[in-house]
Amino acid sequence: MKPGLGMYQTMQHKLVMTQQLQQAIKLLQLGTMDLAASIDEELTKNPTLEEIPGTEERPLSEAEMAIQEKSLQQQNEAAEQLNGTEINVDWEKFIEAQLADRGKRQGPSAGHYDDLPPIETTLSTTIGLVEHLAGQLRTLSCTDGEQRAAVVMIMNLDEHGWLEVDLDYVAEESEADMDDVEGALMIVQSLDPIGCGARDLKECLILQVKHLWPEDPFFPDIVQNHLEHFESRNYAAVAKGMDMDMEDVLEYHKMLRECDPWPARPFIEESDNYITPDIEVIRVGDEWKIVQNDDGLPRLRVSDKYLQMLTAGDSEKGDKKYVEDRLKAAKFLVESIFKRQRTIYKVMEAILRRQRDFFEHGTEWLRPMVLRDIADEIGVHESTVSRATSNKYVQCPHGIFELKYFFNAAIKRTNGGELGAEAVKLKIRRLIGDENKDKPLSDSGIAKLLKANGIKIARRTVAKYREAMGILPSTQRKKMF
Repeated sequence: MKPGLGMYQTMQHKLVMTQQLQQAIKLLQLGTMDLAASIDEELTKNPTLEEIPGTEERPLSEAEMAIQEKSLQQQNEAAEQLNGTEINVDWEKFIEAQLADRGKRQGPSAGHYDDLPPIETTLSTTIGLVEHLAGQLRTLSCTDGEQRAAVVMIMNLDEHGWLEVDLDYVAEESEADMDDVEGALMIVQSLDPIGCGARDLKECLILQVKHLWPEDPFFPDIVQNHLEHFESRNYAAVAKGMDMDMEDVLEYHKMLRECDPWPARPFIEESDNYITPDIEVIRVGDEWKIVQNDDGLPRLRVSDKYLQMLTAGDSEKGDKKYVEDRLKAAKFLVESIFKRQRTIYKVMEAILRRQRDFFEHGTEWLRPMVLRDIADEIGVHESTVSRATSNKYVQCPHGIFELKYFFNAAIKRTNGGELGAEAVKLKIRRLIGDENKDKPLSDSGIAKLLKANGIKIARRTVAKYREAMGILPSTQRKKMF
């Protein structure tokens, strides 16, 4: 091939995902609440899609699933019969009918409170850190330059309450000289909560110890020079460096723990995250039943009224094309939602068969399992199982668990068997919970105890599991006072 620009023909194989396939994949990986929001959005965009009136918000039984599947097949056959037929639409009649139908569903009292603001606007909110500090600043006497610089600092505090810009930036933004900037820094650092405006952890803690114990001249030096030793609990180094008794060092550490490295913590607005289980596994006699949670999910169908009106009146060719496209989109959405629910049900059914001991007895009986196990059992690709279990939760007698929870690595037993990693984590948590706080178990000690109980595990694996559970190492768990 000659070098240079030109046009050439090549053949290559690649997978092209249609828009419908992308939508189906997206619906499968959505959680229940996100799916409900997506359905509401589609209802507003597609006039051929409607919610089945009078349906209860309850799970579908196996019989109802079969009926819905047969209904989808009948709708497909009806749509295929319409293909190639000249279909005209009386849009004015259709719109009038839709509005009339909505009026019946809403009832005479609908719209009575339409002019009122949403309830969200009436909820009270807590004051933020910026407003809290700015309110204090307005009560203080300072120069114009200090005022401007202090405002810039307050607006540039991070989630800890620390100052995340340097003083040169503050001077440039506030158009103040460095004397005013340094004065503003002292003002901001004197505001409540103490510690705001600090440039790092040490400065934050020093500001607090000076405020809480102003009569102690040693405490700021201890924090400045030995904070790392306190973190590693190397009290001997602090005692030697400050020429103190060990009892005094332990007392300083106890006092230091009263300080808050995140002075802005009380002003962080924490959102309430609620989990809506997609599935519930309940015991009926000696059997386990799977119930899908469809609460909040509208039951959808392609509008029968719309299909009937397609055969009446006249319409432009462009209108007909729009109608056909919307009809296909509505039908595909209904099918995709049904297939999504069916896939999740099959995945949960396979998990229940493999993890029955867990549902019977609890986490200690969780078996090793990977995505391929479920994929092979229900005849789908591993990626489908991964999407079907992401952000999906099951409620059972032992609590609420993400479906991903049931997939865990295998840990060898000394007798040749296997145990799930989550079960091993639970045993580690229990060993640490029962340990002597004066002599906490090391990772090696935990590994030895597990081996004595027939679980073969390396020390580094114990450390990895401990860190994953957010448990501190033994040197930091030791109780000193």
